[in-house]
Amino acid sequence: MNKILASKGWWLFLLIVLLGINYLASVVHTRIDLTQEKRYTLSPATKKMVKGLHDKVSITVLLTGDMPAGFKKLSNSAKEMLQEFKELGGSNIQFKFEKAGEGLSDADKQKFQAHLDTLGLKPTNIQVKAKAGEAQEERLVYPGALVKYKDREVAIDLLQGQDMRGGVQSLNNAEALLEYKLIRSIQKVTADTVPAVGYLLGNGELFNENVKDLIDGTLREEYRFGFLPIDSVPVIPNVFDALVIVKPTVPFTNNQKLKIDQYIMNGGKVIWLIDRLYAEMDSLMRSHSDFVAYDRNLNLDDQLFKYGVRINGDLVQDLQCDKIPLVVGSYGNQPQMQLVAWPYFPTLSSYSGHPIAKNLDNVLSIFPNSIDTIKNNIKKTVLLASSESSRIVTTPAIVTLNSIKTEDDLKTFNQSFIPIAVLLEGRFSSLYTNRLSTGELDTLAGLYKQPFRAATEKESKMIVISDADIVANVVTQNEGPLPMGYNQFTHNQYANKDFFLNCVQYLTDSSNILETRGKDFALRLLDTKKTEEDRTQWQLMNIALPVGVVLLFGFVFQAIRKRKYQVK
Repeated sequence: MNKILASKGWWLFLLIVLLGINYLASVVHTRIDLTQEKRYTLSPATKKMVKGLHDKVSITVLLTGDMPAGFKKLSNSAKEMLQEFKELGGSNIQFKFEKAGEGLSDADKQKFQAHLDTLGLKPTNIQVKAKAGEAQEERLVYPGALVKYKDREVAIDLLQGQDMRGGVQSLNNAEALLEYKLIRSIQKVTADTVPAVGYLLGNGELFNENVKDLIDGTLREEYRFGFLPIDSVPVIPNVFDALVIVKPTVPFTNNQKLKIDQYIMNGGKVIWLIDRLYAEMDSLMRSHSDFVAYDRNLNLDDQLFKYGVRINGDLVQDLQCDKIPLVVGSYGNQPQMQLVAWPYFPTLSSYSGHPIAKNLDNVLSIFPNSIDTIKNNIKKTVLLASSESSRIVTTPAIVTLNSIKTEDDLKTFNQSFIPIAVLLEGRFSSLYTNRLSTGELDTLAGLYKQPFRAATEKESKMIVISDADIVANVVTQNEGPLPMGYNQFTHNQYANKDFFLNCVQYLTDSSNILETRGKDFALRLLDTKKTEEDRTQWQLMNIALPVGVVLLFGFVFQAIRKRKYQVK
């Protein structure tokens, strides 16, 4: 080594070493995650799935080209993550980045864009500068990717569930969800079987165009799906991994409640979407006056209480809410309409940090009730709650168009984080323990082959939501059924669908992939004012200082070498 350094060609040796290091760096990709939130560390569930692939998965990312910095950052993060996937999955992970329709003729480009549209991938308008000094121009980009496996293909919308009016924060949330969206799409496209979800009927549940997006656009697309008329079966079959109960309006009988109870005791999962009070927008529009929201008397209070919650007979109002068109005056003989914030339509958020609702946009609710949790051995997690500026309208709950009349009314919105959706986890106990006759017990065990269970054998889960309209969609005369969580007046798309899908996945998926949604990506923004004031200092530190250090090192090295090998 000393002879090499003493020779005239020492710089050539150093150059070869540097080239070798660069080549190894291009072949072997590794990094140490020093971030506090471990944003660059893949979850165990992700590693297990990628390593377990049996055939090639091809991923085409369409987010590339000239884009604002936030979109470029998202694209670079996707590239780095896919590189890690490839190192784990080897040749079974193939990926590339390309513009949507690049290199295709105009006709073929239109066909490709129509194909993306059928997969649910919509373009986004962005503003970019074509050249320095020129004005900004609008361009369409597809912020997503296509995942293919054999003859199957799914699309990923990297911005789905994000309100892009949130700017940098929304893009940061999208980056935090990258791992989940990529691995969830790989799971969907490679799965040979999917869980079965049942839709309960028999008690006046929603069964019309208002649940078209829920049934056809959500459950049937993602899961094996079937309707279950509760009175048509002696016991609820265990072929259903989860059961959805959406807005019943007819009281449940004890026999029906026993069927649901024993389905739960045998490991079944349930999502309860219950409107305890009758409060419908149609009633307000037809009468054009106040009305009293009344109790539906569904006969579910004792059962839900046993499991750990109580849906109250009240209405939650919130200053963080959606808007509806109201008549605010008249001009001549024509009424003047204006979009007005309406507290009966709260937009709900998650404050618990649970993966089901983390990094999601707000969820739209309509006439929700409050939920109380009951102290027992069941773990409760509030998934959705009102904001810090909310209140409860107790029974008799009067619904009125003009619910805020004075400044004093605003001061009454002083309650915070009222629960609307609650996750229950643990070993549930049956409502019917020591309440059935010997004959009923014998019938369950002998005739129906389902012996009575007093409690779940293992830990189980269920979700209780005190507003069924979270999964309902509006139906308009011109456009028909709209997506759930969409306001036809403001054209805002809320995250209702993503929230519901996350609920179903959490109850039915044992791979723990949903846990990857729990990542925190801290947004560490620079202080614009301070950076402008200290601009020269930072330029010198980042440009002049490194050059100076290199020159100093070279000078010292040459001085030492000259002194050591100088001929005396």
